[in-house]
Amino acid sequence: MSWAVKDTAVVRELRELMNLTPAECALLAGLQEDAKAVAPALVEDFYGRLLSHEAAKEFITDQKRLGGTLANWFVELFGGNYDDAYAQKRLNIGMVHVKIGLPVRYPLAMVDVISMHGERVASKNGEEAVKAFRKVLALDVATFNQAYESNQLHHLTELTGSERLARRVLTGLA
Repeated sequence: MSWAVKDTAVVRELRELMNLTPAECALLAGLQEDAKAVAPALVEDFYGRLLSHEAAKEFITDQKRLGGTLANWFVELFGGNYDDAYAQKRLNIGMVHVKIGLPVRYPLAMVDVISMHGERVASKNGEEAVKAFRKVLALDVATFNQAYESNQLHHLTELTGSERLARRVLTGLA
């Protein structure tokens, strides 16, 4: 059944799995201005790390534009609305990373930087807000990974002519 969940339905499924409540969403939404204030420091820390690593550095083509995109993404983590439109934006972000050939290990290795800044913002509304932020960040990371997984499944399905066989290949059961 899990393989039948695709696209924005992935985020709906994950919201349900994680029990992201309206109260948690409201806690985060109340912190969006604080997130805007923290975003420049996040961008500085994020790109400071990436630019110090030669292999990751090759994917940074326009730091100013990418930094703006990162800041917007971070602020949207505190938007309070994690609907299908939100999910589609996140899937699109993941697909852009797939299309440029960015190995998934690089963005995943940066989650601690995002977590540190996000938890600092969320802590202003207490431990419940921190827990809510962790859920939303996990939701985004899972959605991001889904873009990579969907891309692999799509290509394997094209090669094998069968999505069922492609899934078996991905799980090592073929």
